[in-house]
Amino acid sequence: MGRFLYWMNVSLDLRIEQVPGDDGAGEWLRIDEELHREFNARARALAGMVQGRVIYETMEEYWPSAREDASLPDFMREYGEIWTSAPKVLVSRTRHTADHGTRIIGGDDAIEQLAALRAETAGTLGVGGATLATQLLRAGLLDELLLFTHPAILGFGRPLFDDWDLPIELDLIEQRSFKQGVAMHHYAIRETNPC
Repeated sequence: MGRFLYWMNVSLDLRIEQVPGDDGAGEWLRIDEELHREFNARARALAGMVQGRVIYETMEEYWPSAREDASLPDFMREYGEIWTSAPKVLVSRTRHTADHGTRIIGGDDAIEQLAALRAETAGTLGVGGATLATQLLRAGLLDELLLFTHPAILGFGRPLFDDWDLPIELDLIEQRSFKQGVAMHHYAIRETNPC
């Protein structure tokens, strides 16, 4: 059976964006070559990526063309190749087509389809998007968190999980710090209490 891993850049106060759409591009993020190469290695090791529509469309807009953009550093072109080539699932009620080897899951039974995907997958499936991660957490399907905490307190903005107010118990699997002051924490979720 596979595992769902919610991977996100966060501020110290667990915000993923200060204004809508700044995830991955906010000025508060400190993504340098060292950190990007860590992202590349971890993304390459995934069995697949499962993304909500907003994050998928953000990635789709940039990474396929980035892989061949000679003006970009090699580590960014490399991530473009990793993202474009990886098996992907787009969870969306509104999108019915997608390129780059992307399967679409949507509709009222999306969580059941994701549970079946998890059951038939060997390896880790990276989850992108707060709404999707919250739905998986509610269903008791979210297994791990991989948080890259940037040295900033945003004070407001979108939280790591949407509309979640229950305790989540975690076990630390690994941790690492990076030169820019970013700290990586990888946790296993002990137990979820589906709502």
